[in-house]
Formats: sequence, structure tokens, C-alpha cells
Amino acid sequence: MPSQTAETPIADHGEPAVPPPAWAPVLLVAAAAVTLLLALSGRFGYFGDELYFLVSGKYHFAWGYADNPWLVPALARLADALFPGSVVALRVLPALLTGLGVVLAALLAREFGGARRAQLLAAGACATSVQLLGAGHLLATYLLDPVLWTLTCWLLVRWVRTRRDRLLLFAGLATAVAMQVKFLIVFLWLAVGLAALVTGPRELLRRPLLWAGAAVTAALTAPTVLWQASHGWPYLDMQAIVAEQVDRFMGGPGLLVPLAVVFAGLPVGAFLACHGTGQLLRSPRYRFLGVAAVLVALIFVLTVGRYYYVSGLYPLLFGASAARIERWRPARWWRWVPTWPSYLLAAAIAVFAALPVRPLSTITSTDFVASGSYGWPELTDTVAAAYRALPPEDRARAIVMGDTYWQASALDFFGRQRGLPAAYGPERGSWYNAEPPEGAGPVLYTGSDAAQLGRFFGEVRQVATVHLPIRRDNVNQDVPVWLCRAPREPWPLLWQRMHRA
Repeated sequence: MPSQTAETPIADHGEPAVPPPAWAPVLLVAAAAVTLLLALSGRFGYFGDELYFLVSGKYHFAWGYADNPWLVPALARLADALFPGSVVALRVLPALLTGLGVVLAALLAREFGGARRAQLLAAGACATSVQLLGAGHLLATYLLDPVLWTLTCWLLVRWVRTRRDRLLLFAGLATAVAMQVKFLIVFLWLAVGLAALVTGPRELLRRPLLWAGAAVTAALTAPTVLWQASHGWPYLDMQAIVAEQVDRFMGGPGLLVPLAVVFAGLPVGAFLACHGTGQLLRSPRYRFLGVAAVLVALIFVLTVGRYYYVSGLYPLLFGASAARIERWRPARWWRWVPTWPSYLLAAAIAVFAALPVRPLSTITSTDFVASGSYGWPELTDTVAAAYRALPPEDRARAIVMGDTYWQASALDFFGRQRGLPAAYGPERGSWYNAEPPEGAGPVLYTGSDAAQLGRFFGEVRQVATVHLPIRRDNVNQDVPVWLCRAPREPWPLLWQRMHRA
């Protein structure tokens, strides 16, 4: 019999049937995460990305957008149609999907042979992950995508144990849905396919239902691909934007893995993610998933992706680690990690680092979610006041524009309620959503500066400034509003020049 401290891999061939699901404690953890997210769902207002998805789905619905497929804008449109103007309603689905992710993490631990304790450890790690819990606050692509990765991984792991090929078809259907959110899951499958080819199980690649699922994915994704092709593949331009942001805000691609480990959750998630990777790599049965996890991280390092692109692998790694911890005592130096005080610490760190729990008076532009969720109605009110101050003959032809896609989306969403005309924006998806009509003007332009706008207009004059009732720096604090006249070219040509990826 192996010693309690021996290093052995997770269960391999010949293991008994999986333990029963530990529904009571796992659902309790999931319910706690959902309840917390719902309790905070109304804090400060819509996030900038949520406004973009709302406007895109509500006023400019299409099968594709410059920076994402159609599903998240469609969900935003549905939520607003059912509960108009409700921030809380928009965030119910993200909270529920976060709870689903917690349950799937526990089910992954179960597939690896983990009983009650292992399932609870994996669920708790998922619920206290800084990235996964923080993403659950918003309706955004970086919430739906990891949940669908997790579902796909669970189906794959279950197939390895049972060899029921219909699970591969279900994995294909989950992939098809993920492809309507982001295209990143393609890299997961490329890594899984390569790993299975090299390390096995090679029969995975010979299963007809796997390729049937791939065919369904291709068919359902075709409308989005056709939209991209007809618009010059703007999604590919996002890579340059992501690379610039990674270099400027995330320390370059070399920090992707360290950041991914940290945002898995401190101290629990970080340890379990690393430990789980090692366990998968040591397991003859599941080695291909460990290799795939390493390959996915390497792909995103080489392509200069964001650290959270790998967050859909967290529950897989948590489950593999938790099953091992339950079966064998951890090494003495980290035996304290899978204990309730560590989970309590991880929960506190995740809540205060990722959720908008701080008072309004402390918000700064470094509080990404809170700052990006506060001040959009005030910004729109400032522009609306400047619009009403225009002479009637100017007001009849005036248009409003936001320099960033957040600003353009806020002006479009809130402006329609305040009597403003439809808003336009030169950045990313906003540029594709709508183009100013020929002869439009003057322009009330929010953001940017006089020198930049002087490239496009002969007359640029500041007419207002956004003032928020807080002292700290904020995304919407002191934003200028400009009155721009005399466009230097006709609008079709000028709009092409103004485009910013």
C-alpha cells in the first residue's frame, strides 16, 4: 500500500465507478456564489462592455461584430426586452452561469474519482477564483466562454471514462455555442487533438460523433464567418489591439502564465491549478488533457493573448488536483492549502479584488469594473445639455459621437431616452454599427482632444465637461465635450479616415 505522502497520479484504468455526486455541499457553495453576485449586481450601473452589447443587440443586431460573434449582444437584447433598463436583470444570467461553473468543477473532480471532499474542494476553488467570480458580475464574453470550455472539458473527461460517444456530440454542441461567443475554443480543440495524437487516446480522433459535432459547429458558425468575410475580417484586427493592451497593462506575454496562476485564486486556486496540471501530466489516462492545457497556454503566450483566455481550464485543473488531495495527503509544506481557513482567505481576496464592494468615494480608474460602470448617465446628461443649447437650425442636423466604443454605446443607449439623436463611434464595433449620413453636422464629440479632432474638422471648440460627484479620478471624470464643424472631407471619406480598430 502506498504511503499517505506518496506522489501518485489521479485515478487511471481499472478504477471503480465514480462516487455519487455531493449535491448538498456543492449546491450550497454554488448558491452562495450566485447570491453574492446577485446582491452586488445593481452596483454603480452598466459596465462599458455591457452597454456596447446592449446597443449592438438592440439597435444594430447582426450575425457578427468586429470584435465578437452575435450571442452576447442577443442575450443583452433579450434581457433588456424582458426588463427594460434593468442592470440587475442583465446580470442574472452571468450569476447563474457562475453557479453552473461551480457545479461543473465539482463534477470534474467526481469524474477523476473524487468523492465528497474532492468535489467540495473543486467547487470552493472555482467559487473563490478571482477571475471566475469577477467575470460572473458582468454579462460579457469572458464569462460565457470559460463556462462553455468547462462544460466541454467535463464531457471529454467523462468520455475518457465511459467511452460513450454521444458525449463527444454534446461536446461539439457546447463548442458550437462557444463559437457564438468567442472563437478561442478552437485553440482548445487544436491542443486536445494534437495531444491525443501524440499521447493518446488516438481513438478519440476516429470517433464519427466527434466529427459530427465539428460539422454542427461549422454550420452554426457559418453566418458569423460570412459576416466577418464581408466586412474585411475585422476580428483579426483585434489581435493588434490585444497585443498592445497586453504590453501596456499586463507586462507583456511573458507574464500570461504567472497572471493566470494568480487570478486562479490566492492561495487556493493558484496551488490547485499548478498541482492539477502536474497530476494530469502524470496520468496515463488523462495526460492528453494536461498536455493540452500546457499547449493552450503556450499558444496564447505566442499569440500575445490575455491571461484570462485560459480561465476555462481552471475547473479542469481544480478537479484533477482535488481528486488527488482527497486520495493522498498533500506534501507538508502546502498541507494547509486545502483547509477552510485558506478557502475563507481566498474568498475574501476574490470578493475585494474582483467585485464592486468598495464605497463610491474610493473608486478610481484603477478599479476597472467599478470605474467602468459609473457615470454613464451623467456623461449623457452633459452631452444632452450641450445639444439642447444648440440653435434650432444646428440641432436639427446635429449628431453625437463618442471617442471610445464605451462612450458611443452610452450615448446611444441613454441618449435615446434623453432626446438625443442616434450616436456614432469611430472605434471597433461602434464604427461598423452605423455611419453618419451625408451632410450631417455639427458634431457633439465626447472625449479625445482638440489636436486629434482638428485632423477631421476645421472648427473644434470645447462646450462642456463631464463632472461627477466624486473626488477621485474616474473613467468618466472631466471628459470633454467638443462642438465640431466644417468636416474636412465628405462623410463617407471622413468616416473611413476616422476608423480606429
